[in-house]
Amino acid sequence: MINVLKMYITLLPVILGGIGNMLFVKTVFYKKHRKPIDGGKNIFGNNKTWIGAFSMIIQVTIFQILVSYTPLTKYNFIYERNENCLPFNLMIGLLLGTAYILFELPNSFIKRRLKIAPGETKNWGSYLGDQIDSIIGVTVILCFYTDMTILKFFGYLVLGALTHSVINLVLYTVKIRKNI
Repeated sequence: MINVLKMYITLLPVILGGIGNMLFVKTVFYKKHRKPIDGGKNIFGNNKTWIGAFSMIIQVTIFQILVSYTPLTKYNFIYERNENCLPFNLMIGLLLGTAYILFELPNSFIKRRLKIAPGETKNWGSYLGDQIDSIIGVTVILCFYTDMTILKFFGYLVLGALTHSVINLVLYTVKIRKNI
């Protein structure tokens, strides 16, 4: 049986990084320095920015390092096969944050071709794509650093999508997000 708590703890730096990044993109600093990755050509949309991407990567890395100093590490699948040391946590944080960002881009590209505005969902397909794109990338990275089964792989996707949905709902409720 898959240990959902251990999966959640393994994802915790990515979840905290995502929340931190959602808060960061509301700051004046972000708004002043945002430049779309696609140069404003609407390939990925204006919400995919260089500063937002770097913020996500940095925040996931910081949270990976911080969480590695807590007692939660004994429940983290990553440390079953890897040494809990600063160089490893720096590397895995960078990989997880980068995968998160990179795996959002194909979904954004498709949505722009379908004339779906950034942050908007038109149907269950586009909603599911928004909830699952990043977690696919994160889970692919985890395949290389944890003992991954097909059941665990899909477990991460479900857990990540549900967590993403709940966090979006909370952020929408407290008026940090404009849509769910």
